[in-house]
Amino acid sequence: MKHPRKITSSALAVLLAAVVLASLPACAKKPAWSAKNDRLIEEGSLAVRTRGDVPGRGSVPSLPDGAVTGLDSRPEVQLAPGVKARMYWGKGNLVARLTLEPNASLHRETLPAERIMIVMKGEVGQLLGGTSVVMRAVPREEPDGTHGGTPRNDFVLLEKGAENALQAGPAGAEIIEVYWPVRADYLAKAGVTDAPAAPRASFLVAPTVPAGTIMDLHDIQFTELQPGANARLIGGHGAQLSFLRMDPGMTFAAHLHPEEQLMCVLRGGMDELIQDAWAPMAAGDLLYLPAPMVHGGKVGDRGCDVLDVFYPPRPDYMAKKEAREAAFHAVIPAEAKPDLFVDGAKQDPGLTFNEGPKWLDGKLYLSSMFFDQNWNGDPRKGVTVEVDGDGTYRYISKGLQTNGLLPLSNGNLAVCDMFGHRIVEMTVKGRIVRTLAAAFEDRPLDGPNDLVADAAGGIYFTDPQFTAEAKKSQPGRAVYYLTPRGKILRIIPANEFAMPNGVLLSPDGKTLYVNNTYDNESFWNVDSDKDNWIWAYDVGREGTAANGRRFAQLVLTPEVAERKGRSSGADGMTIDEDGRLFVATYMGVQVFDPKGGFLGIINTPTYPVSCCFGGPDSRTLYIVSYARIYRLRTNVRGLAAGSR
Repeated sequence: MKHPRKITSSALAVLLAAVVLASLPACAKKPAWSAKNDRLIEEGSLAVRTRGDVPGRGSVPSLPDGAVTGLDSRPEVQLAPGVKARMYWGKGNLVARLTLEPNASLHRETLPAERIMIVMKGEVGQLLGGTSVVMRAVPREEPDGTHGGTPRNDFVLLEKGAENALQAGPAGAEIIEVYWPVRADYLAKAGVTDAPAAPRASFLVAPTVPAGTIMDLHDIQFTELQPGANARLIGGHGAQLSFLRMDPGMTFAAHLHPEEQLMCVLRGGMDELIQDAWAPMAAGDLLYLPAPMVHGGKVGDRGCDVLDVFYPPRPDYMAKKEAREAAFHAVIPAEAKPDLFVDGAKQDPGLTFNEGPKWLDGKLYLSSMFFDQNWNGDPRKGVTVEVDGDGTYRYISKGLQTNGLLPLSNGNLAVCDMFGHRIVEMTVKGRIVRTLAAAFEDRPLDGPNDLVADAAGGIYFTDPQFTAEAKKSQPGRAVYYLTPRGKILRIIPANEFAMPNGVLLSPDGKTLYVNNTYDNESFWNVDSDKDNWIWAYDVGREGTAANGRRFAQLVLTPEVAERKGRSSGADGMTIDEDGRLFVATYMGVQVFDPKGGFLGIINTPTYPVSCCFGGPDSRTLYIVSYARIYRLRTNVRGLAAGSR
């Protein structure tokens, strides 16, 4: 990847001035909307950011200034046999949404412009370095008892002058291409015969990704643009793509910027403020916002996912991206990716739904629960597992549908026997020593799920009633504390959480964290105000919990947001010595700082169920997911389970 030369501020000013003067038309005419824009800026005391490196000329935009149109209204252009495109463009960038029939191809060419290509559906063979390389899109699987694949969207940046060719797979494909500058031959195919020559410009920015390297969009960390609005940013020399995810109900205040913006709604909906008028936007709608038109927005109750393309790349977004990634990579090395440590679908004796991992005396212990696709369990098929450092593993117990595990100070394990309605103490050979907890107020527990110990030897545990019996023994889903003397206290009332699941203590033992798996769902019989948040509680005397408050907001998948649910899929959690939380969710392992600030997401091929730190130095994160166990080296040291 080529990086721009560093230059002095005075030299930069001269260069930028030269670029601007060379590119300005002889008689620049202000657009009709500029007077209103000036008034809105003055009345709203809006911040004005300027830049001197934007050419004054370019292509004539294909969309009207500040008016919502539909992608389907764009003419369908035949680029090649079996390849059709709907295109829209501004002064600097062109976006082409291509549909390729099975095995259709774009013939070999030398690219006349920088190109960023993302596979949205199906697969293609992309020419890279003289060889066709498969790029694919994989949709997210709806999580059930046996499946839970996470999505994949491959993308690649090719620089101007690179060799390019493309062929769709046997099922066809849908791709997005973004070019800088606008391709004259594409405009010609769209019927534009008087396109001006592309202006020469340099924006003194380096691409955010290496050219010619296939990457997965879901490995790009979210950058917070403002609270409730996070984007995966991909930048080239002259185009910046923002895959923006906006939370339900959030707002963008009226603002402006010196970069033009091509906007396409991918999912959900919002009302867009265009100068002083509101316009509804839904999936498939397009909007061209010329610089520096005032705009804002109000997001609907399903949230809204948008592809914004900015020309030139926004330096303010780049600064935010660099700050977010620096914080994440202080925890997870920049080049690190989860490594498949054990594949229980291929390595005997077999694993099914992995849960509750903990590191103890040089080995990893976990539960391999059994569920069918409809979440029906069978204790006869459940096992507890011991894994060596080389990935070999064995069953230490059978016949219990165990869930969360916890190392005890005597070298044994506290084990949630979920379908047995109890917590037991088990040796690492699988022998049950005694029952630690089985009833509250003379009625059986329903299904202990996860647990954590305090310094006094007491144990916090969740009971989300995720068990087979239709009739439950306790009045609702709750969180309990088992005192060192063996007494059980219900410390969070029944059904205050829709589904309390993962539970943790801060390194100093003063704060209890509880997450919520499901909420606001038609398939679940409890709704709560806990939504997609981790909640924090102050720990009091004898294990009590008080002052419940929102701690960290978990990112939802688009599918959950679309149905207006608040299910994060949050399950097992772990924590490092400095108090950072690592939470297994539908989106991946979400990482938060000690104050609840979002740091990033660890992407895995199937959705993670739980995680823990281990290894000789406690710097390896083990992530369990269905039949698989992944591991990832980190820059931090995990807090040993049960130690404070």
